[in-house]
Amino acid sequence: MAAPDRNLIRPVSGATAFYVPTEGGFEATELTRGPWDEGSQHLGPPAALLGRELERAEARPEFEIARVTFEILGPVPIGQVEVSARVTRPGRTIELLEAELSAGARPAVRARAWRIRREKVALDEGSEAVAAPAGPDGTDPMIFALVENRPGWHRAMEFRSLQGGFDEIGPATVWMRMATPLLAGEEPSPLQRVVMAADGGNGISSPLPWDRYLFINTDLTVNLHRQPEGEWVCLDSHTRVEPHGTGLTVTRLFDGTREIGLATQTLVVRER
Repeated sequence: MAAPDRNLIRPVSGATAFYVPTEGGFEATELTRGPWDEGSQHLGPPAALLGRELERAEARPEFEIARVTFEILGPVPIGQVEVSARVTRPGRTIELLEAELSAGARPAVRARAWRIRREKVALDEGSEAVAAPAGPDGTDPMIFALVENRPGWHRAMEFRSLQGGFDEIGPATVWMRMATPLLAGEEPSPLQRVVMAADGGNGISSPLPWDRYLFINTDLTVNLHRQPEGEWVCLDSHTRVEPHGTGLTVTRLFDGTREIGLATQTLVVRER
């Protein structure tokens, strides 16, 4: 992917939210910074901002988003971004939505989502829920040795590890929650909380050392069979990479009581 336009990088100091509303869109603060490039955003904040826009597109309270895919068209610079969303396939039971985030008039992330109307269904016995892993209480905060000294997404989130983490190689099970709002004075929705965390799957479950390899995702798909409850989201993540330079991260998602869905990420794997 091409390097971000440095003229678009205008970090906001002393940030108290991921974004600040502006007349033409939103200004990304330094808390959106990702681990791969100091001038680019982690996908979590743009995904949450797009999720917010999708939820507001001809909003229908009896519907919920069951699947959303984010396609990363290039690095998202830390600066001014604009978002838009629309319903492209309306319906009484299901709807298809599309959204776009642009920076400097350049499309950076596109999203497509299925929105499904809720309806009570009598299920046969045996449709058992999968219980969540042990909760975050009593676990130690995660450490980010490689990027700990600079502001970014990792400093605006709270992490509790049951297994593995960003500075360890192998599968990981990590609880995450937003310690910072998406926008000041606005409570994040359940969808926003999930997609903000879900893009961390490849980072916490890398099978390769960070100082020797890049394993950047080209997309993020989140399928939800139930909307999460509470602030905490648990990622149970596994990553596989191949010697021809591709990889896949699969993440089971949980809230504080049970499984809520699945996230996947396609990876580009390269030596530094």
